[in-house]
Amino acid sequence: MIVDQHGNPVKVGDIGEPQTSRIAYLQNQYIESHMEGISPVRASRMLREADNGDITAQHQLFDDMIDRDAHLSCEFSKRVGSLLGVSWMIEPLADASARERKNAAWAENIIRNALDDIYDVISSLMEGVGHGFSMVEMEWESWDGERIPAFHPRPQTWFQLSQDRRRIVLKNGSGEGEELRPFGWLAHHHGKAKTGYLGRMGICRALIWPFIYKHYAVGDFAEFLETYGLPIITGKYYAGAPDSERRALMRAVTSLGHNARAIMPNEMAIEIAKISTAGDGDAHLRLIDWAERSQSKCILGQTLSAETHATGMGSGVAELHAEVRHDILEADARRIAATLTRDLIYPLLVLNGKAPESPRRCPRLVFDLGEGEDLKVFAETLPVLAAHGVRIPLSWVHGRLRIPEAEGDEEIFQAAQPAPQTVPGLPAPEDEDAADIDASPRKAARKAALRAGVDDGGDPLDKVVRDMSRASAPTVEGLLGQVEAMLADEPDMSVAEMQERIVSAFSDLPIDDLVELLTQAFALAELRGRSDAADQTGNS
Repeated sequence: MIVDQHGNPVKVGDIGEPQTSRIAYLQNQYIESHMEGISPVRASRMLREADNGDITAQHQLFDDMIDRDAHLSCEFSKRVGSLLGVSWMIEPLADASARERKNAAWAENIIRNALDDIYDVISSLMEGVGHGFSMVEMEWESWDGERIPAFHPRPQTWFQLSQDRRRIVLKNGSGEGEELRPFGWLAHHHGKAKTGYLGRMGICRALIWPFIYKHYAVGDFAEFLETYGLPIITGKYYAGAPDSERRALMRAVTSLGHNARAIMPNEMAIEIAKISTAGDGDAHLRLIDWAERSQSKCILGQTLSAETHATGMGSGVAELHAEVRHDILEADARRIAATLTRDLIYPLLVLNGKAPESPRRCPRLVFDLGEGEDLKVFAETLPVLAAHGVRIPLSWVHGRLRIPEAEGDEEIFQAAQPAPQTVPGLPAPEDEDAADIDASPRKAARKAALRAGVDDGGDPLDKVVRDMSRASAPTVEGLLGQVEAMLADEPDMSVAEMQERIVSAFSDLPIDDLVELLTQAFALAELRGRSDAADQTGNS
């Protein structure tokens, strides 16, 4: 018998059809709005109903708030979409067996390539931030012998609380509701209520009050703008005027205000007071600004991402706000990952004959929230540390730099090989000789020596160096003789004065031959180093 992650038996024959398809009560529901006549008293009554187990009005009101408040909709969309740009992977346990690692790779391949877009599912689950919970129904289908789920997000108004107010059950027209079918739901609870009563979860309860106060402020501000700058028109009627004449006067005053034209009885009068522009709507705007800032703090933990004006506090405040938002992102990622591991990965493995030994051995979905290190800093510091004997695991370097390791015969990136060096003064090697330099520096040097006619069967590098030393000896000895003569004339000369005398004495000296000789020496030194390195490699 198959059991779910909670130990409940699973009827495999039932999971091929959505549980809600058999409940006609849910298919005929109408969308109701609770915005008409919304007031603090009415909102308080909705929250009390949710505390007592009836959560429908609370969630309908929050949906209406999202639809009608542009700022609230924008900020909530940022929170819901925060995980959509984060990569994820399915990781087996640290001590996983070969079979468990293979099953984890299989599950990741199915979720990435065979299922509906997993990010749409994540977006639906993230609505639980506002409502406190979110439900996505799964319909299992058979494809090439494998059971694959299709996902159907369901509104919060399709659910109710159990009698003890600690479980979410499906509405079915009865007072008790219907328990959710095992392996049939992604049931995401965004955190846990302190009291244990699920109706108190979600930030919607905190967002209701700023929304209502903002609603009042916007209405009052609209009325203020409608009458701002208009003259005050007063109609006067004579004592004992009948109601018909009073109504006529009222129509005249109204018509005058809109059309600048009106008629009325001769006995009545209209006075137009002086236009006053002393008032302003700053009080209304300040209340609206407070409400929107409160909404941003409640949803995102900060306000800078919703504002354009400068804070005057430097970049440190922006960095602090970014850290707060990143902390919230990490908390959301952990909760969503736990739900997907429990309600998606485990059923996927069980129904396809790859069940782990226990739910605790199930591979985990993990969001990659780490940030790679500075490549330039690592490239400069790691070689220095390694040269001083620090034993650095290669896997640690790959992990810190967020660079995946190559597997098997996978082609790897390599630095470009330097071009072969030629010895100045000697004939340039042919293409095959350039290849010989990479393969055997000593062999290349011997060929170069043969071309120059200096090969006697011994080490060609030593031979060339000896010849160069003999060729350069006269030039060097002549220069040293002049310097010794300067010192003999003035033995007490300081170092600075000696430098000036040498520069003055040899400023016009033709040293092209010496420069060419030194260039050849450097090239031969490089060949010697490459030859010695090749010898050491062969000996090792």
